[in-house]
Amino acid sequence: MGNEAVKIGLRGTIVIPADLRKQYGLNEGTLVLAEPVAEGILLRPVAMVSVELYSKERKAEFLLNTAVTEEDYRWAVREVEKLGLDPASVPHEKP
Repeated sequence: MGNEAVKIGLRGTIVIPADLRKQYGLNEGTLVLAEPVAEGILLRPVAMVSVELYSKERKAEFLLNTAVTEEDYRWAVREVEKLGLDPASVPHEKP
């Protein structure tokens, strides 16, 4: 696989040669990072990581269930109250 010139199209699109796409696992919809480097522009595939967003109720449950001492539990109760929730309404076990 040698170097191959590519043309920049409408809206900055670039068609990456098929052999390079196959070699690097680049398919339609693959995200790449465009990074400026001394030699020009480096395109690298981006790894996406799923992020879970927790509701106030789920945060409260986590805080209360992970308390291991009475002091931890009292702190967790205060944090849950700061979330605007009643700790007694959150399913959990006291330490």
